[in-house]
Amino acid sequence: MYELFFHGIQQDLKLLCVAPVVCAIFRVIFIAVYGHYTLADVRRDYKKFYHSFRYGFWWGMDWNAYVLLYSMVLVSIPASFVPAMYDWGDTLRVLGLAVWLIVLYCAFVGKMIFYYHYHDIYNHLIWLAHHANKRNLLDIFFNQNHGLVLIVSLVPYLAVTCALSRVWLMTPTLPYPEFPSAAITYFFNVVTFLAVIAIFYFCRFGGTFKHQDKPEWDEIPVVVKEDIFMAKATVDDMCALEIVWRHPMNELLKHSDDTAAPLIDGVMPRKYKNLAWQKLPMPIDAYRRVANGARIKPPKHIFFLLAESYEQAPMDPIYRNLHIAEGGHRFIEQPHTLYIKNFLSGGTRSRTSLVALFLGIYDAELEINENQNFWHGTVPTRLPEAMRGIGYRSYFWYGGEKNAGNLMHFLPSVGFDGAFFAPDICGPDAPRTWVGVYDHVFLDEAARRIEAMDRDDDSPVLHFIYTTSNHGPYKMPLADYGFEAEKIFENPTAKLMSDHAMIKKMGTYWYSDWALFRFIDQMKERYPDALFIVTGDHSVGAVPLGDDLIARKEPTIREQVGTFFAMQHPELESTMFAGNTIASHMNIMPTLVELLAPKGHEYRALFPSMTEHIDHIVTPYHWLTEKNMGLFKDARYQSLEVTQGDVPLREDDGRWTRERDGWCELSGWLARHPELLNKM
Repeated sequence: MYELFFHGIQQDLKLLCVAPVVCAIFRVIFIAVYGHYTLADVRRDYKKFYHSFRYGFWWGMDWNAYVLLYSMVLVSIPASFVPAMYDWGDTLRVLGLAVWLIVLYCAFVGKMIFYYHYHDIYNHLIWLAHHANKRNLLDIFFNQNHGLVLIVSLVPYLAVTCALSRVWLMTPTLPYPEFPSAAITYFFNVVTFLAVIAIFYFCRFGGTFKHQDKPEWDEIPVVVKEDIFMAKATVDDMCALEIVWRHPMNELLKHSDDTAAPLIDGVMPRKYKNLAWQKLPMPIDAYRRVANGARIKPPKHIFFLLAESYEQAPMDPIYRNLHIAEGGHRFIEQPHTLYIKNFLSGGTRSRTSLVALFLGIYDAELEINENQNFWHGTVPTRLPEAMRGIGYRSYFWYGGEKNAGNLMHFLPSVGFDGAFFAPDICGPDAPRTWVGVYDHVFLDEAARRIEAMDRDDDSPVLHFIYTTSNHGPYKMPLADYGFEAEKIFENPTAKLMSDHAMIKKMGTYWYSDWALFRFIDQMKERYPDALFIVTGDHSVGAVPLGDDLIARKEPTIREQVGTFFAMQHPELESTMFAGNTIASHMNIMPTLVELLAPKGHEYRALFPSMTEHIDHIVTPYHWLTEKNMGLFKDARYQSLEVTQGDVPLREDDGRWTRERDGWCELSGWLARHPELLNKM
């Protein structure tokens, strides 16, 4: 029995090699047909091609590894107990492989046809096939894309691959070793079995034993992703289909203009209602605003700091004795700081939040940063454009990689005058999480470079700085930077101290807070007249619940989604902000313009400045009034009360749903009409 399994598993491992080779051949064909590269290009940029095939191989193993699992579980293990089945083992293996090779062939042929029509690998447009005329699709397949030839070609493809697989299986295998005792024999068999399981998971996770490190689009090597075609060629077809499956087509992209227009009409200024906005070059032109005149002297430096997962809850009095937000507390307690404790992000994730801050429109889960139309065109409400209109250069600084969220392609259309990424400016040896370089290392290097830039150009500048460290899986060596829970937490309970996962999360928040306001202190000393904006991209739940500290086990809606916001400048006065107690990311850009622009300056913004009274806020995900906050997905709301006790959840009456739909439809309209975007 052991001898049969040992021989069979070697056959399984042989077959494991076949599918990746077929996928690599398909990749070569795809590049040769659509890539338009010459041999000189390959020789010159060999690293790009090497890393494309290397990364594509491991990514494809996410699916191809199942060849090993099938062969082992359904052939080798049963054949070890049934010798008659063992004699048919290779035939059964090849039959199973043949099924998978057919799947790979169909996926590849479909990708080739899809790229021919849409100049892209599989994307959300696949979902439209459900509503398409099926006869028309068949007509295109057979008469435009040589469908009959492709179907017939499956026969020689399968014959060749299966024949070569049989030949490959005929190569010698290692003989089963002889051992001096039964104990050693059993040990060897157990180790062999466990080793095969380990090999499966190692392949399934893309050359690693950590699921979180599996290959994905964001992690495609930069040298490859700089060439968007090669980045697409890197993705095996089954992986591309999986991505599409996990991201169903946004309903907004399916809506007709007739469906969307009445909803957009509901959020239009009164002057442009009754569809008068459709006569404008683009709907956003209806949101023209005129500045009332500068409230403060425009500073030479504006620092817009977006901190990963820097949320509001740790700032609340009921969590004050945790002392994980001391920098934030110190900042809001200083004179001339505007602090709004009921504040909404423009998104629920980093990307959706970033799009809202950059472009001044909601992403609405359209993944605008991944949409190539927004790489070549854009909207007039974007932050760098607004700042350029009042004389400011704008630079983007990010603690992570430039290939994250396709920033390398998206940022040029946003309009920053330059962009800097921590792995590039801090060097390959800089300590980092899987998201980016440690905040304090990144911010120190950014500070050094900002000061150097000032020596070359002292014109007004906005630095948009985005940190990354406050992100799972929270494995930073926090003790190296001074975090000791026993000393930082005030009278911590035994239950809290036993929750090591929560301590790591709170410790990382503490570290992020320390690094962030350490940087601000440095910049304030260097630039006393600077204006600072501090906010978080979204919240993540950095406070403990179900403990002696806070008995309730569920966070309030405000704790779930509320992010931090504060703004500081030596001339800021609370009287400038119309008594506002609520605001959102979408109010930041118009606030900057109203604080700094001369009277009569025209700009475009969907939402008002904080210098005007704001009585409610509606995002695609949440709504906020001066008393309550609601979640659309749950159709529930709560009061903004900050308390250790329970806060009743109430059923939403849907009063803000139509406005939410209007803002979402506006973003969808722009995504469906790329011809409206201002081309670069």
